[in-house]
Formats: sequence, C-alpha cells, structure tokens
Amino acid sequence: MTTDLLHRIGLIRMSGRDPRQSHRVASPLELFFDLVFVVAVSQASQSLHHGIAEGHAAETTLSYAMVFFAIWWAWMNFTWFASAFDTDDWLYRVTTIAQMAGVLVLAAGVHDAMAEGDWATVTWGYVIMRLALVTQWLRLALSDPENRSIALRYAAGIAIVQVLWLARLPLDGPAQFWTFWVMVALELLVPVWAERKRRTPWHPHHIAERFSLFTLILLGESLLASANSIIGARNGEARVDGLIGLAVAGIVTAAALWWVYFSRAQGERLTRNSRGFAFGYAHYLIFAAIGAVSAGIEVELDLLTGGAEHLTVATASLAFTIPVAVYMVMAWAVLLRGQVSGAASAIFLVCAGGVLLCAIAPVFTVAGTAALLCVAVAVMERERARARSLSDLETARHDG
Repeated sequence: MTTDLLHRIGLIRMSGRDPRQSHRVASPLELFFDLVFVVAVSQASQSLHHGIAEGHAAETTLSYAMVFFAIWWAWMNFTWFASAFDTDDWLYRVTTIAQMAGVLVLAAGVHDAMAEGDWATVTWGYVIMRLALVTQWLRLALSDPENRSIALRYAAGIAIVQVLWLARLPLDGPAQFWTFWVMVALELLVPVWAERKRRTPWHPHHIAERFSLFTLILLGESLLASANSIIGARNGEARVDGLIGLAVAGIVTAAALWWVYFSRAQGERLTRNSRGFAFGYAHYLIFAAIGAVSAGIEVELDLLTGGAEHLTVATASLAFTIPVAVYMVMAWAVLLRGQVSGAASAIFLVCAGGVLLCAIAPVFTVAGTAALLCVAVAVMERERARARSLSDLETARHDG
C-alpha cells in the first residue's frame, strides 16, 4: 500500500520511532489505556482482600499472583510496542481500544477466577488483548521492511501462545494450574526470542515514564484504602483513634512508596535490551506488591472493625507487611542498586527486614511499618541531596 493511499484513508505508515526523540512523553491514548487497568487492578486487589479476610490467605495470594501476571504482561507488552511504533492514527487507536475491551473482559472475570477457580473469562479477556496486539505486529510487518522479521516473530510467538492458553480451558483444575506456569514461561520467552538479533526502537525515557505513571495508578488504590479508614472513623464503625491511626499510616505508607520509587530517574539507565528486560520483568513484583498493599490496609481495617470472622491478627499483619517488604527489596534491586551508597543500601534493606519483623508484634505492625518507611525515605533523601551536591560541584569545576 503506497504512502499516498495510506494518507487518503487517514493512516500513517508504521515504522520504528526515533529512540532518541527529545521530550517524548505519554500520549493521551496511553493515559486512556491505563485507565481501564485501574478496573482490573481494583478487582484483583479487592478479591485478594476478601480472600484473606475469609481465611483463605495462601490460596488467594497465589490466585492474585496469577491474575496479576495477565494484567501486568498485557500492559507491559502494549507499552513497549507503543514506545517503539506508535502512529496514533485511527487504526492504531481502534486496535488499542480493542485491547482495552479485553482488559474489561478480564476484569469481569477476576472474582470468579480468584474465588471460584473459574479462569475462562479471564483467559478470554487476556487472549483478546494479546490477539489485538498481534494485529499491530502484523501491520508493522506489512509497513516496515526494516522491522519485518522481528514483527513476524512477535506475531507468530504471541499467536501460538494464545492458542495454547485457550487449549487449556477444557482441562481440569490441577492441570490448568500446572500448565499455567508453562504458559507464563512461554510468554516471557517470546520477546527474548523475537529480539535476539535486533532490538525494537523503544524510547528509554518514555518507558521509564510509562512505568512511573502505572505506579501512580497502583498507589491510588492504597490511598483509597486509607480514605476508607477515615470514612469508617466518621461513621463510627470502630474506635476512632484506631481507624485514624490506620488512615494516617496508610497515607504515610503510600507516600513513602512513591518517594522511594521517584527518588532516582531511570531513563538514562535503560540503554540496553538486557537492562530493559530486567527493568520490565522485575516490575511484575513491584506492581503486584503495590497492588497488594491496598488489600493489606483493607484487611487491617477489617480487623479493627470486626468485619471478618475468620481473620486472625497474625494474618492481617502479614497481609500488610509482606507486600511492603517485597516492594522495598525489589525497588532497591531495580531502581536504587548502584545509584546509592553501600551504607544507604544497607540501612534501606535493614528497614525492609524490619517491616517483616513488625508482623511479629501485631500491635506495632502498621505504625512500625510506617516509621521504618520514613527512615528509608530519609536515607534516600539524604542520598539525593548528596548526589545534587556532587553534581553542582562537578558543574562548578567544569565552568571554572
């Protein structure tokens, strides 16, 4: 199809974008795309909360991890594709909206998957998202000879794996469970295989910004959980001091998680495919942990209000502290390691360990976690100030 014909029907020839483009920011379509994931994340977080409160912590946590894989992987694959090949014409927008429809189908099936073990709706929603992305890769293959081979590998790899996802549906529960992990491995290997000889031209700063924006969406869930505590205090559901304390600790926790994530810029570090893969794949644990923090706050709220008959103090404490500790360890490994001093890293990781220990003394769980996060933030802020001072000194020497 010629360029003139494409223009006449309102299309732009799809090809690789410049990964060095200045001032590259998230598009309105990408922001709109993220909004539908709010629904899916909220459903997963709420189902995790209810499952823990009903005394099924282990099973529900495992189901949450499985559901969150579908959410994270579909979001990340679109994000990486958009960073490299976004045309923002009407066909690109329609195909993206089709992926959004898949997200909503997936979200509709989250409760049944996590509470009843019925994964059919989640699977169909996921496959809709992934096959819509296949059409984008095929369009790239038709439009861009330079990236045709990588586009065809992506399209073939994704399509084959989606057929296998659907082929699992008639299997019984145990077979579906064990084959799920095989499918996860295949999904994760597709980009590695597709880009083994040539990398897609994704934009490092754009990718870093997109992951930052999704982090903010997830943190909003924690703020909502804290708001529920304040509303509960006003409605007189339980002791006001306990609810207000939980609300304050929840806000401090969300703020601290935000502070840690945004204490260092990441765009300059995403210079190689290996670094990009590590950054993207490790964010599964970062995102899942943040999503679980809001469930942990809601579980603590149930404990205060007596709203969960089968909930124990120990379970509630672990539901809150484990996600925070996992987030801290992964944030250090992905975002901070190599960018802060050894002493700062040691203090930060000690605080992460201390958060887990807070579960041993449930009376201090929420307040202790918030306090340790404040210490970690203070350390990171000191490191940030030190980095600015060194940068200013280097600039002064250069100017002199």
